[in-house]
Amino acid sequence: MTMSFIVIYLGLLMILCLSEHTDSRATIRSFSDAVWFSLVTLTTVGYGDVMPVTPLGYAVGVVFLLLSAGILMTLFGAAISFVTSEGLPLFVLGFQRKKNWYYFADYGAEAGTLAENIYKEDPAAVIIFGEKRDDRREFPDYPCLFINVSPARIVARKKNIGTRCKVFLMKENDIGVNSRAVDLHTLPVEVYARTTNGQDHLSENISFFHSYDCCARQYWRSKPLCSYENTIVLIGFGNYGHSILERAILTNVISVDQHVAYHIFGDAKEFLAVHNQLHKMFSMEKVSKTSDSLIFHDEFWEIHHEILEQADRIIICTDDEPEGWNVFWRLKKFYKLRGNIHLHSNRRAPGVSYFGTNEEIYTPNQIMRTSLNRAAIMINEIFCRSVSYPTLSWEELDDFHRESKISAADHLLMKIRILLNDDTITEFAPDILEKAYEAYSENKKDESVLDQYRRLDHMRWLRFYTFYNWSYGRERNDAAKQHPMLCTYSELTDEQRKERDAAWELLGSILWS
Repeated sequence: MTMSFIVIYLGLLMILCLSEHTDSRATIRSFSDAVWFSLVTLTTVGYGDVMPVTPLGYAVGVVFLLLSAGILMTLFGAAISFVTSEGLPLFVLGFQRKKNWYYFADYGAEAGTLAENIYKEDPAAVIIFGEKRDDRREFPDYPCLFINVSPARIVARKKNIGTRCKVFLMKENDIGVNSRAVDLHTLPVEVYARTTNGQDHLSENISFFHSYDCCARQYWRSKPLCSYENTIVLIGFGNYGHSILERAILTNVISVDQHVAYHIFGDAKEFLAVHNQLHKMFSMEKVSKTSDSLIFHDEFWEIHHEILEQADRIIICTDDEPEGWNVFWRLKKFYKLRGNIHLHSNRRAPGVSYFGTNEEIYTPNQIMRTSLNRAAIMINEIFCRSVSYPTLSWEELDDFHRESKISAADHLLMKIRILLNDDTITEFAPDILEKAYEAYSENKKDESVLDQYRRLDHMRWLRFYTFYNWSYGRERNDAAKQHPMLCTYSELTDEQRKERDAAWELLGSILWS
């Protein structure tokens, strides 16, 4: 239609020129004069400086007059449509291709919180929500665009300039049902999809994150296990309870002589059925004085007054937040407690030790695991350099063995606390990291201390593999989940013991980087 309009317009101009230039009275003597007359007429300005004098010229003038109203309405409508639809935002995006783009398939509380945290870290970020803005919704306090277009349209607009666009699917298990997720694996983007299963990757550019796992990681990071704590109670064993216990099993290793008892109240049948090798590393039926214990209670937590009153901390991690608050108030009202109560809640209240708010969970570092993955890659590089047998690079590792390195990186903050003998450290501050590595460098000169460090990391490594149901085998067999190092520390060879140094040496690698 556009091409037809242009052809007709040019034809009318040619007719006007041909009909006028032979008449001595004519003021329209060139093509440019014809264009000027058409524009003045179509816009209804009518200066009168040029005008047709021939019958055919008058006819063309009448056509331009009749078209003027329609063209003005069309142009006005197009301008309104451009401003109110996706045209203007897409046009604006064209000038920001070198910036980092973050595309959210939908707008919601979680997406809004993550976008706000991204903006705090990267004020130049271009944040895009793939839907129209609801008039009833308050506009976010950070710059963003609401564009109801697919990721493919956004990618096409970026034209591979600058960094890859990052795409977020923030609803649980959204990648299987959201139409915006179709063919994402074919686009030059990085995709982060929220899920409830244990998968970490779908393809090279699609990664999954688990909000429950993010919550558990943040919990043990901000409220770490302390050396004086021996009894911990978990009330509620749904998604959050599972993740918090999992992180405790994999991360809470602070001494080879520790004997922490975890009392778990909730339905644990499925958890115990899946993780059927835990008895090899934990006392499962009674509290032990020589190893950590996992005591699962089928009864109501309310009847165990003695356990609750002796607990060093009580973690209320029910999936239903109002139920958690109900548990909290009953504990405060009817029980004599000496330990701290930590409540999973997205609501803040004075005098309550809470965890798991959206602001804590939905951060770029939590969702994209940038620093954690970077540390895990460093551990693998150190490990590859320290052994004599062939090893795999990070790109060649499967999800399980990547997770093994990530678990080692997760324990790094605990190692810093151990080296500095300080249970209050919750952040990787550069000065703290430097002090920790200096302490390690000095302490490892003592063979007995170095041996304790290796024992500790071997204990952490054993807990990881046991959690995923691996067992001892004379030769490594990934398909059968067997490994020759799943034995006591005293049975390891000297080279196998030295492998445990990689996770400690990571402190120096991070410091130098």
